[in-house]
Amino acid sequence: MNESAQPVPPSGFWQHVRSLGPGLVVALTWLGAGDLVDSAVAGGSYGYGLMWAMVIALVVRFFFVSIIAKYQLCNQRGESVVSGLKRVHPWLPLFVGVVALFFGHFYGSYMVKGVGEASTELFGFGAPLLWSVIWVCLAAALVFRGAYRRIEKLFHWFLAMLVISLVGTALWAGPDAGAIAEGVLLFDIPEQNGPYTALLVVVSLIGAVGGSVANLLYPYFMQQKGWRGPGFRRLQRIDLALGTGVIVVLNLAVWTIGAEILNPRGVVIDSLDDLATLLTVALGALGGPIFYLGVIAALYSSILGNAIGYGYLCCDVVAVNRASGAVAAARLDVSGSKLYRGVAVWCLFSPLIWSLPGMPGFITLTIVANAAAVVVLPVLCASLWILTARKQLIGAEYQNRWWENAIMAGLLVLSVWGAWQAVAAIAAML
Repeated sequence: MNESAQPVPPSGFWQHVRSLGPGLVVALTWLGAGDLVDSAVAGGSYGYGLMWAMVIALVVRFFFVSIIAKYQLCNQRGESVVSGLKRVHPWLPLFVGVVALFFGHFYGSYMVKGVGEASTELFGFGAPLLWSVIWVCLAAALVFRGAYRRIEKLFHWFLAMLVISLVGTALWAGPDAGAIAEGVLLFDIPEQNGPYTALLVVVSLIGAVGGSVANLLYPYFMQQKGWRGPGFRRLQRIDLALGTGVIVVLNLAVWTIGAEILNPRGVVIDSLDDLATLLTVALGALGGPIFYLGVIAALYSSILGNAIGYGYLCCDVVAVNRASGAVAAARLDVSGSKLYRGVAVWCLFSPLIWSLPGMPGFITLTIVANAAAVVVLPVLCASLWILTARKQLIGAEYQNRWWENAIMAGLLVLSVWGAWQAVAAIAAML
C-alpha cells in the first residue's frame, strides 16, 4: 500500500500547473447539490442578505482543510491524518469511519435523487429513479477501478460544463455588484421568508460550503497525486486556493440566479423543477436546459468524488485501527480492495432508497443533510487543532503558530455555535 520512493516537488511554473488537480477534484466533490440548493434558496428567499454566511463558510473551509493538509505533508512521522487522530484518541479513527459511512449515504441521498430528476427534465423521457440507477451504475464502473487520474481528467470536463451552465446563466440574469457587497459586509439575519428560517439556511450553508468529514477527503486525493513531504506544502496551498476559488465563482453564480430571478418574484422553490421552470420563463427556452446541464455536472462529480474519496478514507481507517504504529501517508493501492469496493457500493447504491415514491423531496433532503453535517464539526475541529498545535504530534517545526491557533479557536467556536443551531433548526422542522 505504501511507496518507498520520495516524490520530487515541481520546480518550474509549468510543472506547477501540470501538478495541480486535487484541489479541483475535492472542490467539485464538495460542490454537489448542497451549494446549488442552499445558495439558490438563500438568494431566492433573502436576496443577497445572507451572502456573508457563504464567505464565512469558505474561509472556514480553506483554513480548516489547509490545516489538515499541513499535518498530512509535514508531520514528523510521515503518517496519515487518520493515523495522527489515533494519537489524539484511540477511538477517533473509528468515529471518523462511522461518520464517513453515515454521510456517504446521506450526501448521496439528495445527489442521486437530484441527478435522476435533472436527467428526466433535461432529456424529456424516463422516470427519475431509472435515470438515478443508470448514473449510479456508470459511476460504479468508474469508481471500482480506484483510478484517480481518470477521475481527475473527467472533472476538467465537469468544470467546463459548470462554468458554461451556472456562470453563463448568472451573467444572463445580471448580478447586482452593490447588493453583493452589502450582503457580504452587513452580516444581516432577516426575518423568515419561505419554509426555511434564515438560521437554518445559514447553518446549512456552513455545512454545505464549510463542510465536515468531507474535508478529510483532500489528503487522499493528494496521496493519489503523489504528494508526500513538506516540499509539497507550497503547491498544496496554491492547489487548494484554486479549488476554493472555483467554489467561490460557482456559488456566486447560483446565488445570483436566486437573488435576481427568484427573489424579485417572491417565488419559493420546492424542487429543481420549480427553479428550472422559472429560469425558462425568465431567460427563454434555453434557460432550463442549460441549468439542468450544470446540475447534472455538479451532482455527478460529487457522486463520483464521494464514492472514491470515502472508499480511500475507510481503507485508511481500517489500516490505522489494525496497525500498532504509524500508517504512512503514501498512496493507497485500492485496485483489489474488497473494502474499498464495499464502501463505494454503499455510497452509490444505498442512497437509491431515497428516490423511491413517497420519500422527502430533493430540496428538504439537501438542506437537512447539510445542516446535520455541522453537528460533527466540533469534534473534528477540536481534534485537528490538538493534532497540529502540539509539537509532540506534528513536530516543533510545523506546529501551529499563534495566528493559526487563533484561527482554529475561532473555527471551534463557530462549529459549536453551528452545531447547536443545526440541532435546534432541524428539531423545529420535525
